[in-house]
Amino acid sequence: MDYLNTLLFGIYPYVALTVFVIGSWVRYDMGQFTWKAGSSQMLGRGKMRLASNLFHVGILVIFFGHLVGLLTPHWVYEPFMSPGTKQVMAITVGGIAGIACLIGAAMLTYRRLTQPRVRATGSFADLLIIVILLVQVALGLLTILPTLGHLDGSTMLLFSSWAQSIMTFQGGAAEYLAGVHWIYKTHIFLGLTIFVLFPFTRLVHMFSLPLEYVGRRYQVVRRRV
Repeated sequence: MDYLNTLLFGIYPYVALTVFVIGSWVRYDMGQFTWKAGSSQMLGRGKMRLASNLFHVGILVIFFGHLVGLLTPHWVYEPFMSPGTKQVMAITVGGIAGIACLIGAAMLTYRRLTQPRVRATGSFADLLIIVILLVQVALGLLTILPTLGHLDGSTMLLFSSWAQSIMTFQGGAAEYLAGVHWIYKTHIFLGLTIFVLFPFTRLVHMFSLPLEYVGRRYQVVRRRV
């Protein structure tokens, strides 16, 4: 079990991040015409706006919450809050964002499965990634249950220490996760797998910021007489 724990949480994170960085770079360099969101809004608008907004707002809050929460060293926030307070904040904000994201993802999945035109023009990867994200968000919400049993912040410190050890290339990072609940481990493993799948799906559009619109010249549009 120690070997498996080291493989999944000590070695696999580097594999996932390597595929994420190199795969995204290669796709952008060699397949820019595939670098798009592939919106299907024109094929069926039924509750699309509500589902899309719930999903995107929720997933962005979750992503940046994980990014800041895991990679911020303890000494940075220690003068302002305890680990327990930070953990309660993470449960509250993450829980609200997770529920919104879960509802939006479920609506988008249902739409993709039930609307013939959307299903016909989509790909297997499109369906796969939204289902994986749906499962991942559900797992994230389930982690709240064991977390409520210890609100002293100890769990938060373990995950932060693991993530920061991975990002700073320190040995023994997997040991931080050796004794945590299996729901946490499944959630982390699936999260790393999303990084592996990222370059090969429509998720790459997260990197696309329309900065050229800020400095471009105005377009004059005349109505046909």
